[in-house]
Amino acid sequence: MEITERVAVLGLGRMGLPMARRLSGAARELTVWNRTPGRAGGLAEAASPEEAVRGAGVVVTMLADPAAVAEVAGGFRPALAPGALWIEMSSIGPDAVAEQRRLLPDGVSLVDAPVLGSVDAATAGSLVVYAGGEDAALDRAQPVLERLGRVVRCGGPGAGAALKLVVMGAVVTSVTAVGEALAVAERLGVPAARARGALAAGPLAGVMARVDSTTADFPIRLAAKDLALAGGGPVFAAALAALRADPARAELDLAAVANG
Repeated sequence: MEITERVAVLGLGRMGLPMARRLSGAARELTVWNRTPGRAGGLAEAASPEEAVRGAGVVVTMLADPAAVAEVAGGFRPALAPGALWIEMSSIGPDAVAEQRRLLPDGVSLVDAPVLGSVDAATAGSLVVYAGGEDAALDRAQPVLERLGRVVRCGGPGAGAALKLVVMGAVVTSVTAVGEALAVAERLGVPAARARGALAAGPLAGVMARVDSTTADFPIRLAAKDLALAGGGPVFAAALAALRADPARAELDLAAVANG
C-alpha cells in the first residue's frame, strides 16, 4: 500500500533508524529527529520534535521508555496538525499509552504499535507489529506499519502495548531460565553442547534460537524495562532481579544472560 502522507519519525536509535530507512523508500516525504543529532544517515533531519512533526500527517515515535515518550511528546504535541495520526511504536505499556491519548489535542488519533524483533528484522522489514487503536486509525496506519513488518491487529487502544508486554515477559523470563538451566548443567557435569542440544530439540527450541542468535541487539537494560512494565508475580520478579544483578552488562544483548 502506498504511503501518501508526509511522515515524521522521532527516535533514531537501534530500531528507529532502520525503520526510518524502510519508510524513506515509501513515504511521499519523510522527516526525522533524534535527541542526539547527526544520526540521520542522509535522511532529512529536523532540529527539534516540533519542527519534525509540523505539517506531518503521520508521526512515528520509537523511543526508549515511557519517560522519553512523555518528554518528547510534550515538545511536539502542540505542533501536531489537525487530523494527524500518531503511531507510538516504543514499548511503554498500556498505562502510558492511555495517558498519552488523554493528552492529545482534539482530532488527533493514536495507534499503539510496539514491535517484536531486533535490528536485523527492522532492517529487513520483517518485524511483528502489535497494533492497537480505533478501526479508522488502524486502517490509516496500515500502509506505514506493513512497510515495517507483519501487522497483528490486537484490538482497541492500548491492546498492542499490552500484548507486547505479555510476549516480552514470557520471552525474557524464558531466556533467563535457560541461563540458569545451563548453569545447573555445568554444576552437574553435563557437557554444555549436550545440554544446549537437548534444550534446542525440545519445547524450548524457539527460546534456544533466541539464545543462539548472533544478529539480535536487544540490550539487557531494555529487557529489564519491559519486564518491569509487565509486572507479574514471583517468576517475573526473579527474572528481573537476575537481569539487574550486574549493571556492567546492561548494554549487552539479552542472550548474554544465558550465554555467560
